[in-house]
Amino acid sequence: MNILGYSVLDLFLYFVFYSFLGWVMETCYCSLCERRLVPRGFLYGPICPIYGTGVLLMILFFTPLKQNLVLFYVVAVVVMSSWEYFVAWLLETSTHIKYWDYSHFRFNLKGRICLWVALVWGVLSYVVIFFIHPPVEARFQTIPPWLKYSLGGTLLSVLVLDAVFTIRHLALVSKLVVGVTSLGEELQLQLSLGKAELTDMLEDKSAALRQRYSDQIAQLEQVSRRFRSRYSKMSPARRYTVRREDIAAAAQLARDELLRKKQERQARRSAK
Repeated sequence: MNILGYSVLDLFLYFVFYSFLGWVMETCYCSLCERRLVPRGFLYGPICPIYGTGVLLMILFFTPLKQNLVLFYVVAVVVMSSWEYFVAWLLETSTHIKYWDYSHFRFNLKGRICLWVALVWGVLSYVVIFFIHPPVEARFQTIPPWLKYSLGGTLLSVLVLDAVFTIRHLALVSKLVVGVTSLGEELQLQLSLGKAELTDMLEDKSAALRQRYSDQIAQLEQVSRRFRSRYSKMSPARRYTVRREDIAAAAQLARDELLRKKQERQARRSAK
């Protein structure tokens, strides 16, 4: 069975080969950026299917455009960016995990694609179609058919097993993420309800305190008015006036107190 002049077996082997090369490239790039080993890809094995599928798109649809480099580049940028956006959306929707994020770059679309990466896709497409794939295709043509079938069957079995374990793991992670999200929403709801109840209690207490404050102010004003009324009716003899005798008595008490403290200090010094 052929697709646009390529056998399905050859396309599958190209897919595995370029998926591995993509994994190596992305792992090296991320490891250098973070200065530690960062294995990329969502499968357990050393493979990034997004690159393998991307190169298959290049081989099948970009090769006929080799004679028009401008059209080749524009189509490569649009098609590969669309493919990257679709894969990002699919993974985020199915696993609730964001595998890459371009939000910190300018001219990005929901963090799934951005301008500079789209332009790089165009350059990579040119490099792959004109420089990398021709010698790879020539080398693959020298592989005996029986070895191709053996490699294809073995790699397909390994990929299926890897995909099964990965999907199971992602399903568990997705279930966990949904559970945590539900718990977070329930906790937020409980906090909102508690906050509303606390607000009602505080409003009730505040109203009671305002009422008590108003009552105390009213009583104070009443006492003040009563005092002013009585004071204004007093005769000058009954009102309190400061006399010279009071001042002299207060001065005498202050002198006695100072003298007593001086004698106490002298007594403590003598005791030492």
